[in-house]
Amino acid sequence: MRINALALHHFRNHSELFINFQSGVTTIVGRNGLGKTNIIEAINYAATLNSHRVSTDEPLIQNAFNHAQIDVSATKHDRNARIKIELNRNGQNVALLNQAKVRRPRDIVGLLQVVVFSPEDLELVKGDPAVRRKFIDTFLMLHTPRVADLKQQYDRALKQRNTLLKSAGRRQLSESALQTLEVWDEQVSNYGAQLVAQRMNAVKLLNPHVKNFGEVISGGTESLNLTYHSPWKSTNSESVEEIKNELLSALITRRSEEIDRAITLSGPHRDDLTLSLGDNPVKGYASHGQSWSVAIALRLATFQALREHDGDPILILDDVFAELDEHRRDRLASVIVDAEQTIITVADSKDVPAALHGQVIELEHGTINVE
Repeated sequence: MRINALALHHFRNHSELFINFQSGVTTIVGRNGLGKTNIIEAINYAATLNSHRVSTDEPLIQNAFNHAQIDVSATKHDRNARIKIELNRNGQNVALLNQAKVRRPRDIVGLLQVVVFSPEDLELVKGDPAVRRKFIDTFLMLHTPRVADLKQQYDRALKQRNTLLKSAGRRQLSESALQTLEVWDEQVSNYGAQLVAQRMNAVKLLNPHVKNFGEVISGGTESLNLTYHSPWKSTNSESVEEIKNELLSALITRRSEEIDRAITLSGPHRDDLTLSLGDNPVKGYASHGQSWSVAIALRLATFQALREHDGDPILILDDVFAELDEHRRDRLASVIVDAEQTIITVADSKDVPAALHGQVIELEHGTINVE
């Protein structure tokens, strides 16, 4: 897959921006603050309807304006598509596919497949479980787009259940409220079990690549391993029905505590991915260089799994080469050199390994120069 063109309108610091892309490697060069990462953010948003930097859309719309637009033309398996997204400060966002409005913006998720590696990915190693949950869910939505609907159904059921728990106000539930809670128990356990089963399968798909790239990038001998951890599960079962029964049992068992704390304490929203180097957990054990290698391995694993599933996704490396030593730069370059399209952002073009030279776009204040 490759992007042919990108147009931005009032997106972040870009009032108007248009770029034509080539296959192979494109390097966007510019000083910090000129909006290199904003370009990457826009491409990623067109693929996932999420920013990899912020949790809401508000910061994406240029100050003093109520709308922003992202317009992407892409080619996959010799078929062209145009995805256009309008972000609205005071209303619902709108998405168009080939000039036709789609019923739901999330229907475009997965059409544009993008894997982004950025400095923020160190949080995959050092950050909270929520960062790792977002990582696995984003991969799933690109690999199996219907998971976007499943995730929304689970989130909606969870929100309704939490609202009911809060309304109890640490009191004994009435008979009618208890019956309603049992309905939401069923919904949360049903959608939650399906989501957990999908995540566990995703880990199985990723783990061989995580191990391989962990060794390639680091050049080390310790094996990198990825596992899925549900603190409320007592077995390793991957059966949706068995997972559902376990989750339903956990909800019932902790009901009094949940009413007291007014929140759902068991489910995929509390789960985590566990990373280990040999017999040691990566978090708290890995050095800074090892942490970078682990983060790169996770992103390259998603790239390889998507490549095997339905062809190359677009690989984006946002301002990462300056953080890597020469050996890690060269190892990374050797792994990605044959990608259909790679987009790199750097402040200094000298940081890009020779193997990855290609189209160069120089970003200046309000202008772009293409070499």
